[in-house]
Amino acid sequence: MNRRILLATTAVAAIAGIAAPLVATAQAPKVETGTLPVNGLDMYYESHGEGGVPLILIHGAFSATGTSFGAVLPGLAATRRVISLEMQAHGHTADIDRPLSYEGMTADVVAAVAALGLDQVDVYGYSMGAAVALRLAVEHPEIVRKVVLQSIAYRLDGIQPGLMDGLGQMEPSMMYGSIFHNEYVAVAPRPEDFDTLFAKKTEMDKGIKDFTDDQIRGIKPPVLIVTGDSDLPTLEHSVAMFRLLGGGVFGDMPPGLPASQLAIVPGASHVGIATKSEVLVPMIRDFLDKTEKPAA
Repeated sequence: MNRRILLATTAVAAIAGIAAPLVATAQAPKVETGTLPVNGLDMYYESHGEGGVPLILIHGAFSATGTSFGAVLPGLAATRRVISLEMQAHGHTADIDRPLSYEGMTADVVAAVAALGLDQVDVYGYSMGAAVALRLAVEHPEIVRKVVLQSIAYRLDGIQPGLMDGLGQMEPSMMYGSIFHNEYVAVAPRPEDFDTLFAKKTEMDKGIKDFTDDQIRGIKPPVLIVTGDSDLPTLEHSVAMFRLLGGGVFGDMPPGLPASQLAIVPGASHVGIATKSEVLVPMIRDFLDKTEKPAA
């Protein structure tokens, strides 16, 4: 078997193997659900908790609220309002007749925030959702107060070597029986559309464009980069991104700690990091609740 296909297939096998920890997590109480008319979509959302600056969650590819955030939602919603949005063709949100694109999903999130009547939000994106959250921070800083980017590379050369090529050669049937496929079949308005989602996501990946170093340097909202020590991005890439955001300094001397932060989660793969609620929840809450010192 081609090494790149083997790499991707092994990743899918690992996904299926951690189904129990993800599915077994408790849901936050007092959940409000509904749909938002967004750019031709009926976008599904869940609102958990109340108070504070609302936190928008944007899930990963082929995923939805449960598999991306089921482990962390109760802890995050204990102190603030948390709103999970499900993107085009994912989860409870049905597909429409348009390509899947990061630009489209970003525009959908902007429209959803407006439809919810919110002026400014915090954003927490995971994998594909982190790419959308990064685009929001770059292009729409006026609505983003703080952003958490989990498992992201801002350039393709920051992804583990050979991984994207291997994923590009996969077939949708390789995901059948995984937690993502099982979740899709359970909640999607048209469960038979999974193969179409797979095809659209594969096509979207062919057109991924890098962010430039200058775009990362120019990000205004504070950023928390979260990556597993065995994740999709290389550790070197995550550190390089952190340095572009002002990180990697000796924080005990002026000007002190940077507004942005970097967290490497131990013993965490790209999929397994979603189960690390005991690490993620207090870290993310601390970052979001921290009061930034005004610039001198």
